[in-house]
Amino acid sequence: MSGRPILTTQAMRDAEQAAVDRGTSVEQLMERAGAALAEAVYRFAGPVRALVLCGPSNNGGDGYVAARHLAARGLDVRIAATGNPNSEAAKWARGQWNGDVEPLEDSTASAPLVIDCLFGTGLKRGLEGAVLERFLRLVSGAKIKVACDVPSGVDSDSGAELSEVPRFDMTVTFGALKPAHLLHPATHKCGRLVLADIGIDANADWHEIARPQLPALDPGGHKYDRGLVHALAGKMPGAIALAATAAAKAGAGYVRVSTSRSIDGLPSAIVQTDTAEVNDERIGCLLVGPGMGDIPLLLTLALTSRAPKVVDADAISHLGEPDRLKGQDAIITPHEGEFRRLFGDINGTKPERAIEAARRTGAVVVYKGADTLVAAPDGRLAIRPPAPAWLASAGTGDVLAGIIAAMRARGLPAFEAACAGAWLQAKAAEVAGPSMIADDLAEAVPHALSLCTN
Repeated sequence: MSGRPILTTQAMRDAEQAAVDRGTSVEQLMERAGAALAEAVYRFAGPVRALVLCGPSNNGGDGYVAARHLAARGLDVRIAATGNPNSEAAKWARGQWNGDVEPLEDSTASAPLVIDCLFGTGLKRGLEGAVLERFLRLVSGAKIKVACDVPSGVDSDSGAELSEVPRFDMTVTFGALKPAHLLHPATHKCGRLVLADIGIDANADWHEIARPQLPALDPGGHKYDRGLVHALAGKMPGAIALAATAAAKAGAGYVRVSTSRSIDGLPSAIVQTDTAEVNDERIGCLLVGPGMGDIPLLLTLALTSRAPKVVDADAISHLGEPDRLKGQDAIITPHEGEFRRLFGDINGTKPERAIEAARRTGAVVVYKGADTLVAAPDGRLAIRPPAPAWLASAGTGDVLAGIIAAMRARGLPAFEAACAGAWLQAKAAEVAGPSMIADDLAEAVPHALSLCTN
């Protein structure tokens, strides 16, 4: 289920240094990166006039190499630079370029294709003054806009915009994705993501969430083999109905709702019971929180269960202390407000905060939002590619909780179940379309699920 690897700025530096220690020079890595950038650009844009914007460091060096390779293909290529290269590898790359280098000035003319090689990973402050104005003008004047590694002005570890960042049509990166490629708001400025192999070992605990490969159903199996999801209803039955429906449509063999009053509109296949058999050994996953309201006794009851569990919505708010989840084999699904209420202000980037939260609770944390992350207590992290903006509507989190509960009940480990649920929710949203409501999202889950079986 792991997708492309993700490396922070420091992890990428370490990977590059390891390659150098094995005998690959920095100049060789730069040559590979620049050649890969040129190849991706040519395939994407074709033979158009190009302007390469080069900064002083290795990102600019990649630009000099890319310009040379594009010129060798017959393109009319210009380079505009902020100044002389300041790293040995970038100086080498500049020396390999046989054309002119213009200073980046107010008079610099744009081109149909602009390639941003000003500032890459490791940037800690934004572009300022005349450089920023010229950058924005030149990029906005192009028909096709391509960024090298990350768009200039982006913090590659947090995804923050350190200064105004224009939208690019494509971003070409090397060795591994960077967190900013998948974190809001930077992810929405990157356009199409191309990952080029430059010969480094990207051994990472962080990955992009990819389409899950779910095992085929056992022809001789029965409903409990496919997993029993037991859901606890609270004050708002509509929310638990959404979650239970999503669990059923995500392939759980049996979905049961504990409720003291009948819930209208539930599919007839979902069993409603007025007893809470939370220690039924057949339960594959217990779900608590959607629609719970101010009934903390439901959470207390859920925490007495030995079954794996998904803790969502109101149940998160009633936890009080993260330690209550220790030893619970739990997956929790907080949005930003719930996360801050439970964990307070944790320092660091969103990935770092998610991992720290998982460590404190011993639970898998699905940190929801404009970007959605899944973190495990052992330091693994997965980031979902950008999902449709129309997921930001009432009830979609209940659907996500139900899907994850089904994946866990079907036997996937907690981290993998959470990743699968996050992917399926996003794909179902694509299927349901921009006018969807949460009910439509649940109805689209089987279509998404059909894409995941071997």
